[in-house]
Amino acid sequence: MTSSTSHAAPIDFTPNPGSAPLARLVLAQAGMELRVMLRNGEQLLLTMVIPVLLLVGFSVTSLLDLGEGAAVDFLAPGIIALAVMSTAFTGQAIGTGFERRYGVLKRLGATPLSRLGLLGAKTLAVLAVQVLQVAVISGVALALGWDPRGGVLGFASAAALLVLATAAFSSLALLLAGTLRAEATLAAANLVYVVLLGLGGVVFPVDRYPAVVRPVVEALPITALASGLRAVLTEGALLPLAPVLVLLVWAAAGAVLASRFFRWE
Repeated sequence: MTSSTSHAAPIDFTPNPGSAPLARLVLAQAGMELRVMLRNGEQLLLTMVIPVLLLVGFSVTSLLDLGEGAAVDFLAPGIIALAVMSTAFTGQAIGTGFERRYGVLKRLGATPLSRLGLLGAKTLAVLAVQVLQVAVISGVALALGWDPRGGVLGFASAAALLVLATAAFSSLALLLAGTLRAEATLAAANLVYVVLLGLGGVVFPVDRYPAVVRPVVEALPITALASGLRAVLTEGALLPLAPVLVLLVWAAAGAVLASRFFRWE
């Protein structure tokens, strides 16, 4: 009688060092960024409560002369644009600036995550928060009588504008936070927020500005976003080319500059 012995394949314990794929790194970092943002009450106040208060305050009063039609029809797209800027630029610049000051970014710099990977992760986290922002602001605006137009195509065009604007604001936020000290970033980000609230076509029509400054105002990313959203949601127009080009230029320039000059410490 013969017996056969089966031999198991040898197990290879040889180390195989290497970083995870870039997509996995970005998604993991985006998840952490999202959790940090949702735990920051001050940032949520800036990004959610202030835009809603502005929308309600200017819609139910006659403080602003916005011409014919319901005030909320003009205000809603501009307030959405303001909320996008407050999350993607103001809040992100301040948060990243203090992360850099406290050494958080220095530790991230020792990981395989690149500057563009960090930009991508922060942009994904911001987009997740903006889904909540747009839902809340749109709900309030609808309750105030907002009548958006454009149908499915209009909402798809609006989503494309929001993504482009988020990329532009996120790259500019990282450029600011990665080059200035945390205190300077805090001051500069809040100053930009206040200035663009007044000049960016959020609550005042751009055509009421002096002709000499109008081209500069129209070249701002928040003006491009606000005017683009009004075109597709209020007027029912197709995706406007000029705002798209403005946002693309800001996004590309911001990404290149941030990847070049961003410092981890």
